[in-house]
Amino acid sequence: MVVGTSSSGKTTLARRVADSIGAEHIELDALHWGPNWTGLPRDVFRDIVRRRAGADRWVIDGNYGAVQDIVMARATDALWLDYPLAVVFCRAVRRTWRRVVTGEELFGGNRETFFAAFFRPDAIPWWVVRTHFRHRRTYPERFARYPDIRLTRLTGQSEADAFVRRLAVQGESR
Repeated sequence: MVVGTSSSGKTTLARRVADSIGAEHIELDALHWGPNWTGLPRDVFRDIVRRRAGADRWVIDGNYGAVQDIVMARATDALWLDYPLAVVFCRAVRRTWRRVVTGEELFGGNRETFFAAFFRPDAIPWWVVRTHFRHRRTYPERFARYPDIRLTRLTGQSEADAFVRRLAVQGESR
């Protein structure tokens, strides 16, 4: 599983890891969000995640508390992207701006609008600021409840890149 503050690069890293180990990539945002930014009802979301996490091999990215118990009960390894707030905030602003300008289609056919992306209280850049330090405090507590999960804390992009390179080398030696 790959966790971290919004815009830390969870999905990108999860795809790279899944490709390196030959596993399915599961993006929780893509499962959760429907048209008009409507989230699935909790029980439906949990059922979908339970089915998907029941597979033998996967890499799941996302921070949804509603399904955390399901994912953590099945995970063997976790990557925690714990990058500095300045890095993640800048990524959030750049990514959000790109999505607004290009009209990029996101989960459930949604698109970000300028106002919603930058001026609503739940806009991603502000969400990053509000959740960054909370995640730093709560992730160690969460993982302490699951001692069988091998936790790797990555504090920068170079560490994430090195991790993926090690996976590739391990895969070649099999």
